Amino acid sequence: MSDTEQHLAELRELVAEVLELEPEELSDTADFQEEYEADSLRAIEMLARIEKRYRVQIPQKELAGMQNLKAVYEITAAYAGWHG
Repeated sequence: MSDTEQHLAELRELVAEVLELEPEELSDTADFQEEYEADSLRAIEMLARIEKRYRVQIPQKELAGMQNLKAVYEITAAYAGWHG
């Protein structure tokens, strides 16, 4: 498993836990609000868990862009320095 796949799998688990879903129910591109009825409190909880797990600081302004798993991965990767 590549680092990318590993990080994506970890984020899927973390996000699914916050949204009270099974990881396999969570699509990479499904909108958290529309598909899973996530509210702003869940978004903040998700951000806090990501920051704690990966020891990164992600500004709250980034929350607006964290609408699906793919976006969460991209934003987390940018702040955690996972790209190249």
